[in-house]
Amino acid sequence: MGVNEFRRVALSLPEASELRHMGHPDFRVRGKIFATLGYPSTEWGVVKLTPDQQELFVQLEPDAFVPVKGAWGLRGATSVALRTAPKGMVRKALIAAWCNTAPKSLARRFES
Repeated sequence: MGVNEFRRVALSLPEASELRHMGHPDFRVRGKIFATLGYPSTEWGVVKLTPDQQELFVQLEPDAFVPVKGAWGLRGATSVALRTAPKGMVRKALIAAWCNTAPKSLARRFES
């Protein structure tokens, strides 16, 4: 998956928007970040997962999903190696990150 496809999938989610934070494009739902591009370098993205979700993605695709270093990673922030990550898995990770971040009423409407 490339940067443009990551962006396209993130922006396809309900009420998603793209802004910038700390010099990197980020993707938000109602003002809250659920994913970022270009960290730690241009070939990577980051998704805001729960620790349990992170563990599952890392187990299923260890070459594609890596916990972010430090406290953010311990809370579920997960780096995605865009070149090696299967498109379907990245899409699932972006949806999970969006659902984790969106208000519960909005997430419920999307999930049903």
